[in-house]
Amino acid sequence: MERMPEENLLGDYLRARRELVTPEDFGLPAHGIRRVPGLRREEVAMLAGISSDYYLRLEQGRDRNPSAQVLDALARVLRLDDTATGYLHQLTAPRPRTHRRFPRPAVPPATTQLIEAMGLPAFVTDRSLDVIAANPLATALAPSIRVGENRLRSFFLDPAEQALHTDWADTASRCVAAFRRRLGSDVDDPRVVQLVGELSLASEEFRQVWARHDVRPLGTGPIGMNHPQVGELNLTMSKLDVDGPDGIMLAVYHAEPGTGDAERLALLASLTTGPARRTADAPGVRTADGPPRAG
Repeated sequence: MERMPEENLLGDYLRARRELVTPEDFGLPAHGIRRVPGLRREEVAMLAGISSDYYLRLEQGRDRNPSAQVLDALARVLRLDDTATGYLHQLTAPRPRTHRRFPRPAVPPATTQLIEAMGLPAFVTDRSLDVIAANPLATALAPSIRVGENRLRSFFLDPAEQALHTDWADTASRCVAAFRRRLGSDVDDPRVVQLVGELSLASEEFRQVWARHDVRPLGTGPIGMNHPQVGELNLTMSKLDVDGPDGIMLAVYHAEPGTGDAERLALLASLTTGPARRTADAPGVRTADGPPRAG
């Protein structure tokens, strides 16, 4: 498996974010020929209180050890929030000399029991967003949520997944931003290299979103769906880190209690796990490291 070249992660990030800030944001004149969108390098340097030559060295990767004060000044100019500022600092942290290996993790038994017991759509992903466990209700909500599928690949390459989401572009971009935040500077995992390369070749939308270098924290977010069985659903997805192997994440869809969305989600649950399907061979929670557990 070909590794990503020794990247200029800091420079790539600074360049991507610089292009998203306009001169007007700081009251600077926007006249003249601008070959690229956003601020010029010398404008970023001036606003951050550093020399243009030093900022150029940072973007080109010739200086990879800026002080915390310089990073905070750049974060202010680039309009980074707390999550993005933390990510900026992370990109300059020393990296291990040895290549880290990220074997496919096993789902902790307690986590399997949890998603089996809860009456909500729930699934588990590894650090590459491969689905490694899912309960039947999660698959009923979105058929691509099943063991062996990858959430990023589904979002960008599966037309059925795209049609399911009422605001697909926003949901997909948030997924990419959370994925990048979880990776941090650990971008040389062969699985990640293969996935990003595949999506970059196959999806113009992915290339554009990936190039923005957006990051967002692990947490909750709204999800709109138009489900073929129960109709429109406005849900919340909550994401939680799972104790155990590095990068394991539990995701749960839920609706505000007492709303029509909660009623429709309960209807989907009854269609999925009703008496007609409570048989000895009914599908249970599937995991990547074993057969289905009885539901």
